[in-house]
Amino acid sequence: MFLNENMVYNQFIDGVFTSSSNRESWINYNPANNQSLGEVYRANHEDIEAAVDSSEKAFHVWKIKTGAERGRVLLKAASILRSRLEEIAILEMQDVGKPISEALAVDIISAADALEYFGGMAATIHGEFVDLKNAFGYTRPEPLGVCAGIGAWNYPIQIAAWKAAPALACGNAMIFKSSELTPATSIELAKAFMEAGAPAGLFNVVHGDGRVGGMLVDHPRIAKISLTGSVATGKKILSSAATHLKKVTLELGGKSPLIIFEDADITSAVSAALLANFYTQGEVCSNGTRVFVQRSIYNSFLQQLKERTEKIKLGDPSDPDTQMGALISKAHMEKVIQFIEAGKSSGATLLTGGFQPEKDFKGRDIKSGNFIAPTIFTDCDDTMEICRQEIFGPVLCILCFDSEEEVIERANDTPFGLAAGVFTNDIKRGHRVIHQLQAGTCWINNYNITPIELPFGGNKQSGQGRENSLAAIQYYTQLKSVYVELGNVESPY
Repeated sequence: MFLNENMVYNQFIDGVFTSSSNRESWINYNPANNQSLGEVYRANHEDIEAAVDSSEKAFHVWKIKTGAERGRVLLKAASILRSRLEEIAILEMQDVGKPISEALAVDIISAADALEYFGGMAATIHGEFVDLKNAFGYTRPEPLGVCAGIGAWNYPIQIAAWKAAPALACGNAMIFKSSELTPATSIELAKAFMEAGAPAGLFNVVHGDGRVGGMLVDHPRIAKISLTGSVATGKKILSSAATHLKKVTLELGGKSPLIIFEDADITSAVSAALLANFYTQGEVCSNGTRVFVQRSIYNSFLQQLKERTEKIKLGDPSDPDTQMGALISKAHMEKVIQFIEAGKSSGATLLTGGFQPEKDFKGRDIKSGNFIAPTIFTDCDDTMEICRQEIFGPVLCILCFDSEEEVIERANDTPFGLAAGVFTNDIKRGHRVIHQLQAGTCWINNYNITPIELPFGGNKQSGQGRENSLAAIQYYTQLKSVYVELGNVESPY
């Protein structure tokens, strides 16, 4: 299945697509060639009201089902996604610009993993029993109601599933707003839920920009907002949600450190640095874009890193041999290019890359696409813009360090706190350093591995709350305490 210029992206509400009359629209482009993938229609106020009405209706049906009944729907939806792996991966590849090999290996698989994990967990969600004097108490984790998920464009179906799976397992309904740049695959998730037996309206999908997100945040009948996006957007949402005291989960940006000590396995460390900067064209929030390398191995690390970076196969995302695709849009490509120019002007040395290639690794013309060669800067300073700001593109900054104490202080010198990584063969040092790094998601001797079984999220300005694992349950439930008297009520009156 391939997208084409005749595709129409409407809202998916109450199990059906809406009509497109009287709605603002825009063209969805393929990042690899900037050809039209179809027309996307923005949700209006009537659409949002219809989505909330539909979700409330579904919620009242869904919340009284047993956990096992809810789990079976999630498990079946996961099976449906796996059965349509190639078809959905092609949609994701065209929409995002990432290589088809990545979409097949990660995006849809991770979405299905989330549905399976929370589908299996649904029947086990429970409160606590407390034995009291002549009484007992218990707690009930109860669903919130209608939740809103606001997605990003780098992993559209994965992010949708990471939000929907725990929400639905806990008994909630969800309205999901896809990124205006990637409207295709959240619809496929909605279809999978319907085919799996979910009530109509349990997972509605609306399209649009920040204005649509604002309508969801401000809606009085939406109980919780879960955003994956920028720090600026997160601050706006948190401020708006505060007027209604809504629950909010924020998974925001980062400028994460990857620390390579002199006793590390250099080949593995280089592999991690490549994955932490060039996978999905560098458009990953947790990327380790500040690579700190201890001075004694600095030159050998750089040599191997440069050699392997220049062998990356950049080109047509539909080619199974392609290892790096196109950035999401022309506007975003220009933003990344501005950062590269800022790096040059600030005194950093451009070791490799930093240009827009005209041909891909097989000699095909790619000038019409949003391609940037994988870029490495050396001679970087902690104060440089390229070392302070999230670039969200294939730009890696190398920084040299001497001591453990020094690199910990420098790694933490950022308003972000999403992720961090340490490479060392000294296991004591690995744990010691990780425990001092101010980040919510960390790795020792690997990077950017995000199994559903572990919580994912950041500290400081990188967000609040967690996605995945048992930890996600607390963000989609509200706790009720119940006291049960077993004797007579004493009263002084």
